[in-house]
Amino acid sequence: MPVLRQVPRSEVTAEIITRYYDRLFGEGVDPVETPGTATGTPGDWWTVFALSPDIFQHAVDGFAVYRHPDRKIDPVLRELGQTRAGWVKGSQFVFSQHCKSLRGLGVADDKIAAVPHWQVSDLFDDKERAVLAYADCLSQAGGRTPKAVFDALKTFWSDEEIFEFTYITCLYDMHAVITRALRMEFDNREEPIVEVAAPASFKAADFLGGARPPQR
Repeated sequence: MPVLRQVPRSEVTAEIITRYYDRLFGEGVDPVETPGTATGTPGDWWTVFALSPDIFQHAVDGFAVYRHPDRKIDPVLRELGQTRAGWVKGSQFVFSQHCKSLRGLGVADDKIAAVPHWQVSDLFDDKERAVLAYADCLSQAGGRTPKAVFDALKTFWSDEEIFEFTYITCLYDMHAVITRALRMEFDNREEPIVEVAAPASFKAADFLGGARPPQR
């Protein structure tokens, strides 16, 4: 379950939230009592964001941005950025959902599976490699981007297209962080990096303390 309270249908007063509840869960369904969407997600992203109707509205308006008819970037390149951002930020939800989006755009399964290790894959062309490199600069390097990356992007994208991709990728970087923090959807899982217990016979001392220094 998410760490924050979910908003049941009975408490919803904003028309935008009611509309999305109907669209995603079925007309009249309470998604808190009966979770589950058509894509197989629990759907608790929506029920938690419903805590703040104006932020809910802002978020769904953000989703509309990248599908707006004024967008100029290739949707496959856009989705590569969103998918890579999800993987880099460790959000199983964002990564998984945008793998599905890539598949819906006709991208082959082996190519989608290679997004986590794109650097050593020969399945991506030069444009896709430049886009994935820039996605890493945004999501992994906190925005630090070598000039060579921009030089590569500018061989096929205008400044407007680079800005579009930057905004959309950073938007989904944010969603990946929020979803992990609040343990929503597929990110409702325990921290995998924990101490592995030592054998019972191990004494909690400096276990390298008795090592002899190398002989010269």
